[in-house]
Amino acid sequence: MVPTYDQMGDWLEEIAQQFPQAFFEDLDGGIQLEERELSDPDFPPGEMYIMGEYVHDMLGRYILLYYGSFAAVLSGEDQEVWKDEIFATVAHEFTHHMEETAGLHALDDKDMEFLQEAMKDYEDR
Repeated sequence: MVPTYDQMGDWLEEIAQQFPQAFFEDLDGGIQLEERELSDPDFPPGEMYIMGEYVHDMLGRYILLYYGSFAAVLSGEDQEVWKDEIFATVAHEFTHHMEETAGLHALDDKDMEFLQEAMKDYEDR
């Protein structure tokens, strides 16, 4: 199943309310949902998608989730899988937010290791 953009937005709102209000501190732009997909530029198109990202730029700090990426990766999955992945992605991006505000980067390092391993696996195919 592929829910509509609006349905995913509703799920995202419900899921975001499950996180403590303290997680939103200094998150100026909150959590946003973009309609487009975002392929990882280090992989061939359609091989690796960015589901969400934590952004700190001149507009402030915010979390972006990419509906199109979820649709590309989860098209055959049911509603619960979608909700689980939304929750996991939001939690992951909140971790980036909290680590950045604390001057830490452990999750950035872990993400880099994951991507390096994924690239190695892709090249070994």
